[in-house]
Amino acid sequence: MEEKPSFHFEIEKSPDDQAGNKVTTVKCHGRVTAENAGELKGAIKSLIAEGGRIVIDLSDVHFVDSSGLGAFVALKVTAVKQGLCILEFVNMTSRLLELLRLTRIDQLLSS
Repeated sequence: MEEKPSFHFEIEKSPDDQAGNKVTTVKCHGRVTAENAGELKGAIKSLIAEGGRIVIDLSDVHFVDSSGLGAFVALKVTAVKQGLCILEFVNMTSRLLELLRLTRIDQLLSS
């Protein structure tokens, strides 16, 4: 039996939304840790440079360590500074939402 990797993601580009922005969804699976946060960050940073709307779907993310949280914050800050795209984090589990509240970065990621 083949073992699934601890983390992977898929990128899906959709037709433009009602505002004319291209929509890219990044569906994440598993655990976002120091081991893989850089890979995720690199992939999404290149999408930020393309502009449009980027939706990070975290519904299948079971664990995020401090490196993963740092990657989320860095991506949001990059998106805001460049002003080229709208970056959204969606479908977070209640456990992840609580972690974001405890670390006081929930408002940054939800804006």
